Amino acid sequence: MLNTCPVYRPDGTLAAHYDKIHLFGFRRGDERFDEAATIVPGRTPVVCDLDLADGGSLRMGLSVCYDLRFPELYRQMLPVDLIVVPSAFTYTTGEAHWELLLRARAVENQCYVLAAAQGGRHPNGRRTWGHSMLVDPWGEVLAVLPEGPGVVGGVIDRARIDDVRASLPALSHRVL
Repeated sequence: MLNTCPVYRPDGTLAAHYDKIHLFGFRRGDERFDEAATIVPGRTPVVCDLDLADGGSLRMGLSVCYDLRFPELYRQMLPVDLIVVPSAFTYTTGEAHWELLLRARAVENQCYVLAAAQGGRHPNGRRTWGHSMLVDPWGEVLAVLPEGPGVVGGVIDRARIDDVRASLPALSHRVL
């Protein structure tokens, strides 16, 4: 079994899909998770270019949940306008690291990050953090939904990406 992030075009056709590379493992007290016991890891980073109605395009880097902890994955995708991170972070790890990691990925890659996240108590007793959010290239949280059904949305502003990259050209300063 794979953990897959599909991307569909507005007409409903599949544009791309990404199979989660990094499998979550966690042991702390009574909390234990081992995705490797039931999930096969993917092998390849995926970037997807989507045509926009205005004639432009959006370059999107795909990831899933625990991948968020591995910045080298996102560096292989550059340059992108948007990173997507659908997730089900545990309550424990989400409370401690979720927003911090999302903001770090946005800042270091100078792009937007959109993270849809399960939140709440599940029928099996597991509790997930939630906090779906949109973060801009400067690390500002533009929208957040702590828990429950709903939508997090906002505008992916190409001028904002260009401004951040022009004022702090960190991506062009990379030597490694």
